Amino acid sequence: MKKEITVKTTSVYDARALAELVGLASSFTSKITVIMGSRQINAKSIMGVMGLGLDVGKEVIIDAEGSDEAQAIEAMEVFLTK
Repeated sequence: MKKEITVKTTSVYDARALAELVGLASSFTSKITVIMGSRQINAKSIMGVMGLGLDVGKEVIIDAEGSDEAQAIEAMEVFLTK
């Protein structure tokens, strides 16, 4: 399951908030990938998330595969758009 969203939260500039995002992703059993342009990272990897260069206004695709994929995508969307 995939969903394209536009990043709206300024939390993407804060390392602590990015760690919260990774923790959120890690709370789901589904495999969660964040895709931005040609880059794909594991949403459960702090180094991957920090290195992605998330920025307000950027388009990302959240791709989740697993038993709780819908809930994972919804939670990631809420975090990135609040």
